[in-house]
Amino acid sequence: MTTTELARRTALQVLGGEPDDLTLRRFLHGLPGVDAVGLEQRSAGLGTRSIKTTSKAWALDTIIRLIDLTTLEGADTPGKVRSLVSKAKLPDAADPSCPSVAAVCVYGDMVPYAVEALGARHGDPDHGGISVAAVATAFPSGRASLAVKLADTRDAVEAGADEIDMVIDRGAFLAGRYGQVFDQIVEVKEACRREDGTTASLKIILETGELNTYDNIKRASWLGILAGGDFIKTSTGKVQPAATLPVTLLMLEAVRDWHRITGERIGVKPAGGIRTSKDAVKYLVHVAETVGEEWLQPHLFRFGASSLLNDVLLQRQKLTTGHYSGPDYVTID
Repeated sequence: MTTTELARRTALQVLGGEPDDLTLRRFLHGLPGVDAVGLEQRSAGLGTRSIKTTSKAWALDTIIRLIDLTTLEGADTPGKVRSLVSKAKLPDAADPSCPSVAAVCVYGDMVPYAVEALGARHGDPDHGGISVAAVATAFPSGRASLAVKLADTRDAVEAGADEIDMVIDRGAFLAGRYGQVFDQIVEVKEACRREDGTTASLKIILETGELNTYDNIKRASWLGILAGGDFIKTSTGKVQPAATLPVTLLMLEAVRDWHRITGERIGVKPAGGIRTSKDAVKYLVHVAETVGEEWLQPHLFRFGASSLLNDVLLQRQKLTTGHYSGPDYVTID
């Protein structure tokens, strides 16, 4: 049974019927409404938790291991991608003990350069298991035909992408065309399959800043999971607000509830606007207190970030030496 077939069977069991507009609407609108005040209060409370000095080194290294080091600019070049990969492999050139990041995230046409720079395929110990993630499906708007979205995905997978970050059709979702969104995710998931039968991991970008309400974010989270997403991701980083702690908490609660129902673990990726180690630690606390520390692994939690790594490296240096390094200590991405 393929991953797509397995996901569909699980969705049928949870929904109690075919995943069409009517069944999905009944299920998604039957979910308990979100208490916005309660959600934000819980998040604010978790955000006040402190990390003891003895645990700070662990926290900083954990953050590094969970980063998708990202460049998603129209001016990206092969040289910039090669530099990004070099930093991903050894973030602190002066400290060989510094862990590598989880993945580099690029546009699909940059995938071959990232794969080449890594020097081997994903999972090879020579490059520390760093994945190549590609944004696809007409990122960031998602405004394209399904045929274009599937071709975009297949091109990235054939070029060597280990992970695909797809954007949902927010217009279709907000118009209540849940079946259309579900079907597109399923087809993109199928397009992630390689010739050898393995499948690239699929992250579903909700673009929470455009979904307007917590209830919509909760429904979109469940829809992405039901359709077979391996991760649910907050944002493209191109729309504000991007990742926030309350939104991430809400998505973690959806993942927690799905695990309770099915036993299946789904990942969460906040992306956009997370720039300091202090903020990232708050996300670690949210994860640990909501779904458990077992989720603090690259296959279950990621930070989508470009500038976060530099601040973590400076904090890591401070912890080691007792003083802050100058701004030229880390490379400018």
